[in-house]
Amino acid sequence: MDRRTFIAAVAVGLLAASRMSLEQTPGRVYRLGILHSTTLVTDDPVALGNWMSTPLRELGYVEGQNLIIERKYADGKFDRLPGLARELVELRVDVIFAVGAAPAKAAMDATTTIPIVWLGSLDPVAGGLVASLARPGGNVTGVLITPEGTLAVKKLEVLKEAVPGATRIVLLVPDDPGIGMQQQLQEVRKAASSLGVELTVVDVRGGDYDRAFITIAAARPQALLVGAHSFFVRDRKKVIELAAKYRLPAIYEWPLQVKDGGLMSYGASDVETYRQVATYIDRIFQGAKPGDLPIWQPSKLHLVINVKTAKALGLAIPPPLLLRADEMVQ
Repeated sequence: MDRRTFIAAVAVGLLAASRMSLEQTPGRVYRLGILHSTTLVTDDPVALGNWMSTPLRELGYVEGQNLIIERKYADGKFDRLPGLARELVELRVDVIFAVGAAPAKAAMDATTTIPIVWLGSLDPVAGGLVASLARPGGNVTGVLITPEGTLAVKKLEVLKEAVPGATRIVLLVPDDPGIGMQQQLQEVRKAASSLGVELTVVDVRGGDYDRAFITIAAARPQALLVGAHSFFVRDRKKVIELAAKYRLPAIYEWPLQVKDGGLMSYGASDVETYRQVATYIDRIFQGAKPGDLPIWQPSKLHLVINVKTAKALGLAIPPPLLLRADEMVQ
């Protein structure tokens, strides 16, 4: 806790310093590259390519004025990431924002000089992305969406508490062979064994959610754990719709998914997380070395419950769980 408090304090100081430094570089146009394994959804106001606009604007960066954003999305084809990373290098971006471990590794393979800001839940030290959390070193720093692990275990515990007596639970995962997804699988399987849960893992192949949920229904689960992955943020409305159709209580990664109709989420604040990403991008624009910026970790996790969805499912959320909720969507 002390380390997270320290990092949070550093972040506040960096934010204040960045606002001052921006005023000292009038007339400059900054170039940001976004490297992502998913698809850019242009009609989604919170698509990851656009999600950065608000916190960057708060820091004084306006796309089309003093900011150019080069968006490179792999459309779920991970073998495209190295080529897309090289394209960003050729475009001479000032910073690469890599969402997930696979894009981060592709960016690191493509350049040792252009600063990289990484976002994800994988342990960046164990994954070989940085030397340490306090001083990452090299041209990489990052923002973690969990203080430790992937939170898959805690989510499973919360889901079991919300659905008392649940012994059959499905974990929905994307078609992603990356280290981060493998870590989630390991954590959930271990937790399921200790909690006496019969766990079925169902993956979404080629974006075919309808077929995935037919497979889920055949397993006759009592609840659904939606894996933490940007694919499920992008496709959240489809996942939420199918979970409702099959009357499955489900827990998600971000509050955004609950506000769009999902039952529950447990994790970091999406707003706080992306504001921190913007803060680090700003600091690097102004000359900070990424290797000197400590890996940021959330100091608070949020439990969000959609009461309306619970009622639609005929699910009575236990009062102790409701009392622990940081936010309830009516």
